Amino acid sequence: MTALPASGASAPKHEIARDFGAASDTYESASRLQRLMGKAMLERLPVGRPDAKPLRILDLGCGTGYFTRQLARRYPDARISAVDLSPGMLQYARTRADRKVHWAQADAERLPFADGTFDVVFSNLMLQWCDRPDQVFDECRRVLARGGMLQCSTLLDGSLHELAQAWEKADPGRRHVNRFETRAAVTGHACARLPGAAVNTETVVLGYDSPLELIRELKHLGAVYKGDDRRRTMTAPGRVRAMLEHYPRAPSGKVVASYGACWISYGH
Repeated sequence: MTALPASGASAPKHEIARDFGAASDTYESASRLQRLMGKAMLERLPVGRPDAKPLRILDLGCGTGYFTRQLARRYPDARISAVDLSPGMLQYARTRADRKVHWAQADAERLPFADGTFDVVFSNLMLQWCDRPDQVFDECRRVLARGGMLQCSTLLDGSLHELAQAWEKADPGRRHVNRFETRAAVTGHACARLPGAAVNTETVVLGYDSPLELIRELKHLGAVYKGDDRRRTMTAPGRVRAMLEHYPRAPSGKVVASYGACWISYGH
């Protein structure tokens, strides 16, 4: 799945877990961004000499277990643990695991592991759903063994700005898109809690046939707006039509969505 809206109240954790659990059957079919960002982290992990391969790995915010499975194949001798807040995601992940994994439902801000348990902590696009990213970084550092490595990714402020602007014109004063931490805030949290951490960012742009395809993808991911001011009833069709009209389009009629991608690397 993680800092939620940095300047707005987030939904309770049980609602976040419920939303992602409800999307477990559709998540992997919609996870283009997740695969792109996770693959970049996977490629940064050590491979080659046997003594360079991590033996104890934590997939933190494992979701459907897609990268749990990738890690298991890359490191066939490793002991792998996978943690998620959502019981629904864990249930899905368990049924698709191709080897023994230790699964645990837990909050990333309070991990149920002893100090120095893992050689690698891998966390792909989970951090933006946490209220306290600084506490998550503390926990990651705590459970890493000496010489261990953290690879973490998150989204930044400005993600989905095209969609946010279209909704602002269609439904003024009502937020429809999650807020995310700024690069400065994420860097500040990381550097304060993970001395010497490297923070790398870029803008990832994905194309869609229409804004409705983007909306469906977000729904299939469980990544709908999670602020506690969200509407509890379906948005009126007139507002949806107005959003579609205001969404910027290429001459071909297709649209893009921009994501502020951020990767944090840390060696303990």
